[in-house]
Amino acid sequence: MAHETETLAGYVAELKFEDIPREVLERAKVLTLDFLGSAIRARRDAESTPSLLKMLESLALDGNGYSTVFGDSKTWTPAIAALLNGALGHSLDFDDTHADSSLHPSAPVVPAAFAVGEMAGRSGRDVLTAIVAGYEVCCRLGNALDPTSHYARGFHPTATAGTYGAAAAAAKLFGLSKGQIVAAFGVSGSQAAGSLQFLVNGAWNKRYQVGAAAMNGVIAATLARNDFVGATEAVEGKHGLLVGYSDNPHPDKAVKGLGNSYETMKIGVKPYPSCRYTHAALDAIIAMRREHNLTPAQVKRVEVGLHRNGITLTGDAATKRHPTSIVGGQFSMYFTGAVALDQGRFGWDDYDRLGDATVDALAEKFDVVQDDRLEVGRLHPFGARVSITTEDGVHERLYADPSGEPNSFPDAQAMAQKFLTLARPVLNGRADQLADAILSLERFDRVEKATQLGRQ
Repeated sequence: MAHETETLAGYVAELKFEDIPREVLERAKVLTLDFLGSAIRARRDAESTPSLLKMLESLALDGNGYSTVFGDSKTWTPAIAALLNGALGHSLDFDDTHADSSLHPSAPVVPAAFAVGEMAGRSGRDVLTAIVAGYEVCCRLGNALDPTSHYARGFHPTATAGTYGAAAAAAKLFGLSKGQIVAAFGVSGSQAAGSLQFLVNGAWNKRYQVGAAAMNGVIAATLARNDFVGATEAVEGKHGLLVGYSDNPHPDKAVKGLGNSYETMKIGVKPYPSCRYTHAALDAIIAMRREHNLTPAQVKRVEVGLHRNGITLTGDAATKRHPTSIVGGQFSMYFTGAVALDQGRFGWDDYDRLGDATVDALAEKFDVVQDDRLEVGRLHPFGARVSITTEDGVHERLYADPSGEPNSFPDAQAMAQKFLTLARPVLNGRADQLADAILSLERFDRVEKATQLGRQ
């Protein structure tokens, strides 16, 4: 390990808007818009939202501030806005995914950037620069952690590496020096937390811990801004992130190509509101159903082959076959696959089918197995093999990647439509105005002129 913390801090401190390729900036705007659609709908629909708001009220943390919570009617203090936007944007499990690191970059990074951008009176250009910095830091740290090893240790990378990404975005907007950013990363090392234990009972921890990562990044950068002494070597040190959170770290991946190659361009978006490990199988099931005119009654058995990470998160038959909560459904290959087989699509409103007798019966026909072909020689772990057995024979497909990855990234019209479908029921006509503002964010001399359009 060779000074990865200082190298990343120097990159964040020195990054300029003019240095970022145009296609990276355009991608960052689209990813930001995509994330905000999920946050806005979750403010109204996510079943965990009332508990979050009541907690803040009980602790007198719901006081007025000047930071936007998207889809909400009031403004909040910056750290709490970051917490809520992060938790809300991750609640539908419809937010973007970086395949190599198996984390959701926008959920911790974008809320931290907007909260501090509004707090510090920064421009849209400044916020876009900070978002790219945050993406690069958290994705690279996720790569360095090795997601398979990180998952095996029971950690959720969006909440762990994501804390550093949020701190990077906040630090950039505060204009911190390299040394101050090292201190912010030092604090992040004490804050980075995220357990996979939520998988056992479909708990809401996953949403909260991602919001906490956004909030903690804001706190870490604010401490560093005020001369707080944070630990050095928070990434590579004896008790740093890579040693403490992984049995198989790759520190070189944290800094390789830094400033020349952009992990931001490797971030994919979700066509379905569920764990990314279900998506290639859903693509295959929907395509095979259409191409072979399959009806659920014709299907005798469905076998889904996944990478072992996908088995860990979505394929344990004992706990995943018949979920009873939305989180359980989001992490169930059986439920999501059965719904897709039954109706040829899967969307947010389909969680109303939890406990549906038809879906439960179809789920009994599913087996989820580890497929070694998805383990060796593939860049990303999100592929799937689907075999559907009918009276007429076996239909099989292997998808190396789900739709929405960089090689099949949706066009601008499709991305805007996804956002508007989620946001219009909450914001009505303001949804279109917000979309236009985010997609032209660099035009705003103060980012608040854009974000205020996201208030209900």
